[in-house]
Amino acid sequence: MITLRHAQDRGHANFGWLNSHHSFSFGNYYDPQHMGFSHLRVINDDSVSPDAGFETHGHKDMEIISLVLEGRISHKDSAGNIEELPVGEYQLMSAGKGIFHSEFNASKTDPLKFLQIWIQPNKLGGAPDYQQKTFGETQGFTTVITPDGKNDTLQVKQDMQLIQLILESETEVTWQADKYRHYYVHVIEGELSLGNGVILKAGDGAKIEDQTDIHFKKVGQQRSKALLFDLI
Repeated sequence: MITLRHAQDRGHANFGWLNSHHSFSFGNYYDPQHMGFSHLRVINDDSVSPDAGFETHGHKDMEIISLVLEGRISHKDSAGNIEELPVGEYQLMSAGKGIFHSEFNASKTDPLKFLQIWIQPNKLGGAPDYQQKTFGETQGFTTVITPDGKNDTLQVKQDMQLIQLILESETEVTWQADKYRHYYVHVIEGELSLGNGVILKAGDGAKIEDQTDIHFKKVGQQRSKALLFDLI
């Protein structure tokens, strides 16, 4: 079963310095039909004005993933991490028993665009942790996050995987799924077909359940890039 979530139907918040679209209920946006999916709690598509950002604030017991789509993030946290994330970089911050952090647009002239993703952990408390890595632009599937950090992936406190999908010269691939697990696709750029006339455009998402194969096909001439969440 495939359930679509079109980009234009997402929640929206505009604070001037921040323009954000919410795939699931977040902040002042509340929709009981879209409270998350399995342990995937948040996908926010954020655009931040130059020299602006999220002031220091706290989190507890949440796995927070950021992926930079345009520009650079300047990150600081109470664990002593001071980092900068360029385009294509993945950041995974495990809040654990509690952490304070800030995320700013590192540029005074150029916009910042990034995805903010929250995963509810299966282990509470513990020391906060910070990981950051780029995984390149390889065609097909690239596993980015796993529960055990295998093959130099980022390690998350949950039974889930995050897979990056890029289709350019290669136009069609299949993910071997487990019918008892849940999958969510979020399209970053281009268009993807999931078969049976289901077309996803940038900003669209889809819940996928009770499937043993997930077929992805690039639509049009532009390359397609998406995230695939493998969830319990």
